[in-house]
Amino acid sequence: MTNRILRWGLLSTARINRSLIPPLRASPRNRLVGVASRDPARAEAYAREWNIERAFGSYEAMLESPDIDVVYISLPNSLHAQWTIQALRAGKHVLCEKPLATRVEDVDAITATAAAAGRVVAEAFMYRHHPQTLQVKSLIERGAIGEVRLARGAFTFTLTDHANVRMNAGLDGGSIWDVGCYPINYARTMIGAEPVEAFGMQFTGPSGVDETFVGTLRFGEDVYAQFDCGFRAPFRMHMEIVGSEGLIVVPRPFKPTARETIYIGKAGDRLEPLTIEGPEWLYLGEVEDMADAILEGAAPRVSLKDSRGNVAAILALLRSAHAGRPVEV
Repeated sequence: MTNRILRWGLLSTARINRSLIPPLRASPRNRLVGVASRDPARAEAYAREWNIERAFGSYEAMLESPDIDVVYISLPNSLHAQWTIQALRAGKHVLCEKPLATRVEDVDAITATAAAAGRVVAEAFMYRHHPQTLQVKSLIERGAIGEVRLARGAFTFTLTDHANVRMNAGLDGGSIWDVGCYPINYARTMIGAEPVEAFGMQFTGPSGVDETFVGTLRFGEDVYAQFDCGFRAPFRMHMEIVGSEGLIVVPRPFKPTARETIYIGKAGDRLEPLTIEGPEWLYLGEVEDMADAILEGAAPRVSLKDSRGNVAAILALLRSAHAGRPVEV
């Protein structure tokens, strides 16, 4: 398997595809072969625009093709689980955009289907593969800031287009699924545990989805995560990891560039900058991670157990916001 080139298909013509196309073409172990749309004319036009050799006039046609090994699913949130399962049953490996699903039961169904089919599934949290993220995790594991006590972060941007899929409650839109999932995932990754209690508050706009969400997760007696996310504030992102002996500040945690600087310091000391070099293409890491898992038998960096934990935390936060009180995760 190590000499094989994986043939990829894009299941949809979503805007996010343009972030995956360059790394697929830069990787020697992966090749972009096809794109699928429910509209044959749209698939043909997209294939011409991006110089993709095959256009499929339906999602089913792509899944039936023996010329596709891996599919990238970038459909609306509510369709992720359905098409991930259908792709697995068709014998395809799957890289699915976050969130992998919006119900814990669907993550369990994906896990069971992947095991039965002998295929790899990974949730596309691209930042998890960047050297910056790996360096922060390594610093924490080496005890650079002592024991983690708090992870605090944010991810917001202004969204005024109410026709945007993110504003569609019927397609599982909302800010926590779209951008809040990042600080939640980051906190869980750096703390290295699952939360036991959640408390959330949200502003629900005319769209019927959470357009602002503020949440707290408790991981233990003295370990917490706090975040805010939303569509009603300027673009901003950051994470701060506070330990018993120091802290790490990450100005661009979720969309790091090829050269980033984080800041670290012990209690009472000035924060020192640490510059980290990354790949030219942010999404290259998740593409190579899929190749490692499929061709080399390595475990995906974002495991299905990890994805299940993120979905469970988000659902608990939403339950809490609706109930107006803390709830168990």
